Amino acid sequence: MLLDFISKRYIYLIFSAIIIVPGLISLAIPPGLRPGIEFTSGSLMTLRFANPPDQGPLRDAVSGLGHPDAIIQRTGEGDYLIRTRTLEQEARDTTGALTIKGEQQHIQDTLCALFGGTEGATTEGSYETVCRPRQTMVVLSFDQVSPIIATEIAQKAALAVLVASVFILVYISFAFRQVANPFRYGACAIIALIHDVLVVLGAFSIMGKLFSTEIDSLFITAVLTVIGFSVHDTIVVFDRTRENTRRLPGRDLAAVVNVSLNQTLARSLTTSLTLIVAIVALLLFGGVTIQNFLLTLLIGVISGTYSSIFIASQLLVMWEKGELNPSRWFNRGAPAQQEAAR
Repeated sequence: MLLDFISKRYIYLIFSAIIIVPGLISLAIPPGLRPGIEFTSGSLMTLRFANPPDQGPLRDAVSGLGHPDAIIQRTGEGDYLIRTRTLEQEARDTTGALTIKGEQQHIQDTLCALFGGTEGATTEGSYETVCRPRQTMVVLSFDQVSPIIATEIAQKAALAVLVASVFILVYISFAFRQVANPFRYGACAIIALIHDVLVVLGAFSIMGKLFSTEIDSLFITAVLTVIGFSVHDTIVVFDRTRENTRRLPGRDLAAVVNVSLNQTLARSLTTSLTLIVAIVALLLFGGVTIQNFLLTLLIGVISGTYSSIFIASQLLVMWEKGELNPSRWFNRGAPAQQEAAR
């Protein structure tokens, strides 16, 4: 018994619109996405304390050092991520003597003295602080991105997504050149791809406003991975459609697509569920630094599986039937015409 995927195609599109529209509205409200330091410039410091302090006193201390807008997050391992604006570098005079301590070192020394259980003393008349942490506070990492680099990363990220989409369109159109209207296959795959990207962007836009979720370079990597997964899953369905078109000559494309979807459904769901289980396991037990990356993949895989079955294939049928012609959207044709479109 074959499942009927085709007759409810408008319901699938309406469901996608319900999912995507709130995200588009959120993206239209500045800031559309909350960029991390890779895109806005800034500093990121990871600290580990032998006796981790409460987040409130730590935030007050960082604010008192001239960074009231700092973002402080605690990881699952008990470490602290401190995000600030770009920190000033140290200054030295012509003889090489230190005149102004760098902000990074000043923050580290102060937090070390306040929360590291350390012996601290400031040398009179100088900017040097004696801090003996006894391994009670460790700086695990420090990253700083300049505005120029941040702008370049953002531009290259957008270009990467655009170039990938163009190459995918060309490849699919060429690979399906033996079927009628091969460009439609490529265009429908790109539309499904855009659908998945919009779902991911909308979700992160909403999470950015509600939970201060930021995007970083790993987010771009995840989006490109989602694009690859979405196209791969769509090609599996389209390839089976191409085979069935030759095996079932004269059959209506809608019937051929429906048969193809039934034949590939188990494979698509098995592949996706296996991947989802692995991603969820990493989300639960992996480090905080890759959580946004994994969350992007999780949303993208679910959307990619949905779009391959309920968006790309349905659009292909609608295009064949002429239902994508805007003039028909306002045509209140006879019931016979409406029935013929089904």
